[in-house]
Amino acid sequence: MQMKRPTVETVMTSDVVTVSPDDSFKDVITALADHEISGAPVVDEGGRLIGVVTEADLLRKAAAGQGGPGRRQRLERQRSEATTAGEAMSSPAVTTTADTAVAEAARSMCRHGFKRLPVVDPDGRPVGIVSRADLLSVFLRADAEIHDEVIHEIVIQSLWLDPAEVEVDVRDGVVTLRGRVPVASLVPIAERLTASVDGVVRVINRLDYDEDDSARPHRGRAGRRH
Repeated sequence: MQMKRPTVETVMTSDVVTVSPDDSFKDVITALADHEISGAPVVDEGGRLIGVVTEADLLRKAAAGQGGPGRRQRLERQRSEATTAGEAMSSPAVTTTADTAVAEAARSMCRHGFKRLPVVDPDGRPVGIVSRADLLSVFLRADAEIHDEVIHEIVIQSLWLDPAEVEVDVRDGVVTLRGRVPVASLVPIAERLTASVDGVVRVINRLDYDEDDSARPHRGRAGRRH
């Protein structure tokens, strides 16, 4: 009954531009400019990710010599004096995987304040890059597509309900569920599965039920949610 959530693999860019830790400052800038990107994974000889170098890392050179005597300031000065990708990169890198849910990747990106995350395989090799724009793209689906998926994949196939008993309204990605289901336990399940559909921004759950099955296996009194 559990629906598969959209994953990073469905939205990531699989054409990954990487640099080596020995690449010079100028070579890194050239690579970023040539590919019109603002950062690149740094990989070792085996192709495994060891860090990420971004425009922000490279721009530290513009502030070389500034800062106070603290440990953080000393590290910043050291990185501002970097001449290679390995010296300028941020390490260890925060990564995600292709099978990670889009929502989870978005939370990780927001928590760390990043604009993109490298996507790595089980061996730690980059297989893609996912950006903020990529993660937001799942919310660009047409309301009609979302409506049809909720009806056919959730109401009918997952919950085995009569679509005549459950009304699904979608406006700007916000799904409103109305109608009645046989038992109370299906109400939160319907909401959870609907929320997992690609493109759903929010679920407004106004479902009612015929029987309160929360007291099972001892049959409780029938009721309805108010």
